[in-house]
Amino acid sequence: MTESADQFSIIARCSGVIASEFSYKKEEEIYGEGEPSEYLYQVIRGAVRTYKLLSDGRRQIGAFHLPGDVFGLDLDSSHRLTAEAISDTTVRLLKRRSLEAAAVSNAQVSHNLWTMTAGDLRHAEDHMLLLGRKTAMERVATFLFEMDRRLAKAGMMALPMCRRDIGDYLGLTLETISRALSQLSDQGVLAFSSARQIMLRNRQQLAAAMDA
Repeated sequence: MTESADQFSIIARCSGVIASEFSYKKEEEIYGEGEPSEYLYQVIRGAVRTYKLLSDGRRQIGAFHLPGDVFGLDLDSSHRLTAEAISDTTVRLLKRRSLEAAAVSNAQVSHNLWTMTAGDLRHAEDHMLLLGRKTAMERVATFLFEMDRRLAKAGMMALPMCRRDIGDYLGLTLETISRALSQLSDQGVLAFSSARQIMLRNRQQLAAAMDA
C-alpha cells in the first residue's frame, strides 16, 4: 500500500467522515474542470487520468492515478482539471465538507491531508521539469521507470493507458512515443508481449537513456 493510500484509509475511518464508492465505465468523466470540488477520491480498481484541455484543443494530461492513488485534492472550491476513467474503474469518495470538519478537531486528519497535498505538489513540480528540460527519449525512459515502480508484477508492466495518453502526458506526439519505444525495443532495453504489456530487460541502459 502506498503512503497516500494508507493516509486516505486512516482518514476514511475517522468519525464524521462520509465515505462511499462509485463505479465508472471506461472513458466516463468523473468530474470536469471548473466543477465544484465536493469530494476527495481514491482509486480502488482501474485507472484514472486527470487533464486540462488547452485553448487550441490539445490535451495535457497531468497525472495517471492507479489503484491506491488519491486525486481531486484541489486547494480551491472548484476542480482545476478534468478526471476520466481510463478503464472500468471503482473509486472511493470522501465528502470534502466532512473532511474539513474532521481536520479541525483531529490533528492526524489534518496532517494526512497536508502530506497528501504536498505529494501532489511534488508530482506537479517533477512533471514540469520532465516537460521543460528533458528530451523525448529521456521523457519516455522516465515514464517507463515510473510505471515499472508502480505497476510491474513478475517483471511485467501492464499499462492501462494507450500510447496517445502517454504522449499527452509527456507532451509528445503519438509517432514520437512509438518511435522511442521501438528504439528501446531494438536496443534490447524492453520487450513487448502485447501493445501494453512491457518487460524491462535492461534497467541500467534505461537509466542511462533517462539521464542522457
